Amino acid sequence: MSHNQQSAPPGGVQGRPGVAAQCVTKVEIRVKCLNLLDKDIMSKSDPMCALYQDVQGQWHEIGRTENIQNCLAPQFAKTFTVDYYFEEVQKLRFSVYDIDNTTPSLGDDDFLGQIECTLGQVVANTPFTKPLLLKSGQKAGKGQITVSAEEISSSKECLLLDFRATDLDKKDFLGKSDPFLEFHKQLADGNWYTVHRTEYIKNTLHPTWKRFQINMATLCSGDVDKQLKVLCHDYDSDGSHDEIGQFFTTARQLKEAVIKQVEWNCINEKKKAKKRNYKNSGVIYLTSCKVVMEHSFLDFVFGGMQLNFTVGIDFTASNGNPQQPGTLHHIDPRRPNEYEQAIWSVGQVVQDYDSDKLFPALGFGARIPPTMQVSHEFALNFNPNNPFCTGVQGILEAYKNCIRQVQLYGPTNIAPIILHMARFAAAAQQQTTASQYFVLLILSDGVVTDMNQTRDAVVYASSLPMSIIIVGVGAADFTDMNTLDGDDGVLRGTSGQPVVRDIVQFVPFRKFAANGALLAKEILAEIPQQVTGYFKMRNIAPMKPVPPQDQPMTLTPS
Repeated sequence: MSHNQQSAPPGGVQGRPGVAAQCVTKVEIRVKCLNLLDKDIMSKSDPMCALYQDVQGQWHEIGRTENIQNCLAPQFAKTFTVDYYFEEVQKLRFSVYDIDNTTPSLGDDDFLGQIECTLGQVVANTPFTKPLLLKSGQKAGKGQITVSAEEISSSKECLLLDFRATDLDKKDFLGKSDPFLEFHKQLADGNWYTVHRTEYIKNTLHPTWKRFQINMATLCSGDVDKQLKVLCHDYDSDGSHDEIGQFFTTARQLKEAVIKQVEWNCINEKKKAKKRNYKNSGVIYLTSCKVVMEHSFLDFVFGGMQLNFTVGIDFTASNGNPQQPGTLHHIDPRRPNEYEQAIWSVGQVVQDYDSDKLFPALGFGARIPPTMQVSHEFALNFNPNNPFCTGVQGILEAYKNCIRQVQLYGPTNIAPIILHMARFAAAAQQQTTASQYFVLLILSDGVVTDMNQTRDAVVYASSLPMSIIIVGVGAADFTDMNTLDGDDGVLRGTSGQPVVRDIVQFVPFRKFAANGALLAKEILAEIPQQVTGYFKMRNIAPMKPVPPQDQPMTLTPS
C-alpha cells in the first residue's frame, strides 16, 4: 500500500472552524514546590504534580510528573511539553497531590493544592510563582508552586549515557552510601533546574547506574557548551538526602565519551573548605556515550508507515435487546448509539493514515448465521475470507446489517479478537522496516469473562507492532478494563511474565460522549508514543519518504 501524503494529519485547535491555527512553538514546562502541606503522619508527603489544560470548557489531563518520596519542597525532573499559540488564551491547572497508592485515580489521594493560570502568564513571567490554593479557594498553608517555561529546540538528537563512580564518601552510619545522580541545567532566570535523576543504588561506594537516554533539548537546550551541574547524593528514605559532591560539565564534554571514558572529581565544597589535603569525595566516570536520533511519530508517517485499523464489537446479551429503544445496540436512524458514535469518532482520525481505507470489522459473543453457533471471532459482513469494510461508513453499514442477523449471547471473550490481530502483527514483525503498525479498537459493555486468556494475549501482543484501544460502552463495571490498561501497575500474564511495553488504552465512552473530538483525542492519545516506542525497542528507523514521481507533461493544442 502506498502512503497518501496528500492527507494532512489531523490537528489544529478545537473549536475554531475553518481556521488552521499553527503552533508557534513548543514549550517545556518545569515545576517545583515549596512548603507543601504534610499529609503523612509518620513521614512527609509524597508529592506529584498533574497538569490539566482547558479544552472547550473541559479540563483535559496533559500529564503527570514523577512521584517524589518524603519531600515538602520537590523539584520535579519530569517535564510537560505544551504547544504554544500566541493568539490564544490557553488555560492551565497545576494540581499537586500526596500519592500513597498505585491506583491511577487521583480521587483517593490527598490534595495538596493547585493554581490556575494561562500559558501566556507562565511564558511572560517565567519563573511564575504563586501560592497553592485549596479547592475552597483558601491558601494551602504556606505552600507555593513555581512554574518555568522554556522554548524547545527541534533537536531529535539524544545521548545514551552510562555512568559509574568509585570511592564515594561513606554517608550512612551503619552502612556505606546509597548514591544517585541529579543533572541540572541553568535557565535564563539564573536558577538551576533538574533535568534527570538516576535511580539510587543501595549500600555501595562504587555504583554503576542504569543506562539512560536524554534529549539534547532537555539536557542543554541544544547548546552543547551550556554548563551543566551534576550532584551526587546519598539517598535517605525520609527525603533528607545528603550531598556527597558535585561537578560541572557540558554536553560537548559528555560527547567525548563516544571515543573514550571521561571522568570528573566529585567535589564536596564544605569538606574542601575544611580539609587542607582534600582531594575529592569520589570519582564519577562516564564510561560510554552514544549519540542516537529520537524519531517522532510523524517521521514514521512521512516515511510511509501504514496504520492498520481493526474494530472488534461486543455482541453479548448484556448489551440488552437491540429491538428495545435505550439498549446499547438499538439502531435509531435519528440518533447513533454509543457503538456507532465511538466507531465514527475514532475511525475518522485513523483512516487518514491508511491509504486503501479498507478496515477489518469483527464481532464476538453472538450466535451467527447460518448455524447460529456462538462465535468469539466473526466478520461483521459474515465473510471470513474478506472481512474488510470500505471506510468508516462501511464499518457502520456492516455493523447495522450484522445486528439484525445475529443473536446476542455470550460470554465476553476478547482474547480471540486480540490474537486474531496479533497474527497479522507477528507477520509484519518479520519485516525489518517501519512499514506497518496495527491498532485494534475493542468496543465492549463490561466484564471480561476470559480475563486470564486476555492477560496472556496482551502480554504476547506487547512485543508486536500493535496497540489495543478498549472503549467501555454503557454504565457497567469496567474494573477489568482498567486492569488491562496497566496504569495502576505492570500487567502480567498468568505465568507472571510482564508486558514488554504498555499497549492498552481504556476509555469510558460516557465520560466523553458529549464531545466526539475530545473522545477521539482521549482514545488515540497514547498511539503516537506506542508506535515510536515499539520501533525504538526494535531499533528500527523510519523509512525514507518516497519522492513523488515526475508526471509527464501533456501538451494541449491552443
